[in-house]
Amino acid sequence: MSKIYAVGDIQGCTPSLKTLVKKIPTKSKIIFLGDLVNRGPDSLGTLRYLKKLQEEQRIECILGNHDLHLLAIDAGIRMTKGLDTLRPILDAPDKAELINWLRHRPMALSNGKVLTVHAGVLPQWDLQQTIECAQEVEKALRKKSYKDFLAHMYGNIPKKWSNSLKGYERLRVITNALTRIRFCTPAGTMEFNSKEGFESGPKGYIPWFKTPKRKTKDTLIYFGHWSTLGLLRQQNIIGLDTGCVWGGKLTAMEIPDSGKASKKLEIIQVDGYDHPLRM
Repeated sequence: MSKIYAVGDIQGCTPSLKTLVKKIPTKSKIIFLGDLVNRGPDSLGTLRYLKKLQEEQRIECILGNHDLHLLAIDAGIRMTKGLDTLRPILDAPDKAELINWLRHRPMALSNGKVLTVHAGVLPQWDLQQTIECAQEVEKALRKKSYKDFLAHMYGNIPKKWSNSLKGYERLRVITNALTRIRFCTPAGTMEFNSKEGFESGPKGYIPWFKTPKRKTKDTLIYFGHWSTLGLLRQQNIIGLDTGCVWGGKLTAMEIPDSGKASKKLEIIQVDGYDHPLRM
């Protein structure tokens, strides 16, 4: 049986991406954990390359916050920011095809044993609810009226999940959890300003994966988004954003068929981008 690998944030680092793919066994499947584009030197090249591989059924890509940022800019809802490297995509002759492909990508994936997501999950969600919530956002992105969702996507309120949430507030909380979360309270109230290590959250906030009553604690979860953690391996938690765009590494890690993590899982790394602004 061919292996499956998860890969952390690429952020437009096409040379690192291509080098890594060459190192992964040919018949393997690859799941990219979001933030496919932005901040790196070649977001357009990255998107074109990933689209080709996905259409060849070799990979799948989960959406991250930078990917949604691109969709919102293209829709005229957001403006580009100072460190963005998205202009070549917006000016490309195949932009419409790329944008259409991107908004049809999943927000999370699971085989029933392992969950792959960009940022994280809320403590109230079990595996089934996580996938169902992800599918709600996917459905909104794939509608002809998807720009309406993008226009209501941004904002930090509500900060906490409730099963009674409806409409755009519900979709906003889901999107924030799947693509932005780092810290939350044990009850699941999210905080979005802290970006450093475990101890950098405000008083009363802890990393989402350390919440004591998290319903996915028995599910093996692979995620990206949090580069200051580096390669993270804890009980049923694997973080793979190793700061490729900031001069770190681009990391792939094997996903076990059994859904059980072990020290034997293969890790493949390549050098990242020597970003001119990195410290």
